[in-house]
Amino acid sequence: MKNAKSILFGFLCMTLLSTFSCKDDQEVSCTEKTWYQDADNDGLGNPLVTFLSCEAPVGYVGNGNDSDDSIANDDGHNNNGNGNNNGNGNGNNLSAIEQTFGGKIDLTNLLNYANQPIPNYINKDNTTNNDITNAGATLGRVLFYDKKLSVNNTIACASCHKQAFAFGDGQLQSDGVAGVTGRHAMRLVNARFANERHFFWDERANTLEDQTTMPIQNHVEMGFSGQDGDPGINDLIIKLEAVPYYQELFSFVYGDPNITEQRMQDALAQFIRSFQSFDSKFDQGRAQVNNNNAPFPNYTAQENMGKTLFIQAPNQGGAGCQGCHRAPEFDIDPNSRNNNIVGVLDDPTAIDVTVTRSPSLRDLTNSTGQLNGPLMHNGSLTTLQAVIDHYNTINIVPGNNNLDNRLRGGGGGPGGPGNGQRLNLTTQEKDALAAFLQTLSGSNIYADVRWSDPFL
Repeated sequence: MKNAKSILFGFLCMTLLSTFSCKDDQEVSCTEKTWYQDADNDGLGNPLVTFLSCEAPVGYVGNGNDSDDSIANDDGHNNNGNGNNNGNGNGNNLSAIEQTFGGKIDLTNLLNYANQPIPNYINKDNTTNNDITNAGATLGRVLFYDKKLSVNNTIACASCHKQAFAFGDGQLQSDGVAGVTGRHAMRLVNARFANERHFFWDERANTLEDQTTMPIQNHVEMGFSGQDGDPGINDLIIKLEAVPYYQELFSFVYGDPNITEQRMQDALAQFIRSFQSFDSKFDQGRAQVNNNNAPFPNYTAQENMGKTLFIQAPNQGGAGCQGCHRAPEFDIDPNSRNNNIVGVLDDPTAIDVTVTRSPSLRDLTNSTGQLNGPLMHNGSLTTLQAVIDHYNTINIVPGNNNLDNRLRGGGGGPGGPGNGQRLNLTTQEKDALAAFLQTLSGSNIYADVRWSDPFL
């Protein structure tokens, strides 16, 4: 019996010794550390919590005093010293996506981009061979908001196209990595719902897909031009391939981690085409009638008057806006030419007659009635009344050989063909048009989480 007890005691000692040896082999050194809340993603913060942990909690950074503290990477997004905490034996099984975005990007429960409800009276769609998918638009969302897509990690697509302004900009000119943009940033809301497939004010991009990477390859905007000492698009691809969350995202969407410009374009275009706004007063009224011309029961008399003026041609007593900005999408007629706004930012002596494109007239104003930034490519008009006054009296700019024929005059007034349109609208009619244009704005576009910044 004594020998049995000795054997049992020895076995317990060996077990305990083995257990402590395993812990030593794992080289785990978890100590009490203070982590700092990184609220603005700058790698700094205020001490908030103390954890007995080897790893920083999501959303916190280390104090920089210890070699095993968590540090912030170059764009301010939280990361541990080894660059990737995706189950590599450090005790933290969070993927790079979870590490970076927390629950804002959940690949097991994707947000709905592909099957958003669209009113049955909306028929125009410029999508070709790149239908929206939840996975593709999710990748596009990250690309759209990621400042790594600029040469110095300071500018994203969203820097010029802000959700708060219906994906336009409140500034006259948007900031880039090497100055400011040459034109005012166009709103991107409802970019999908149009017959026009060309993009930019001068339509130089044949498709939305082409458009998405052109600002990235612009020296002033995002800096990967490949000219005059700038790195090129291939340098950006190499840069993104080293980012762990892109390895995971591209593998999730495309089946492998390879990054190409085409894949970036497709994902960005899917995300942008998902921006839709159909919760306006116009949509509420249009759902109750059979066509755009019928009086809307939810409109005031002034708003119905403005709608009639918008739709009817000048020779019928209207303003003829419908000729170029076609309800119910309020997209631009692809055959439209210049609208006699020809100013060039930063050069008051020059004219630019190549501008023939316009965004949708939806969400010109926000839900409080404030303009979503200045209007036109040069931001020269800052109120709806100024826009209406412009079209009411067209004085053709000398040298404008690209003016839309519908603005040259004719049945609209005494200006006559070739002398510029004269609508002769009354103050009451102008006010009615402005009231109607404000009914084209919704509220969801500004708050929907699916279009928000996942890095915040």
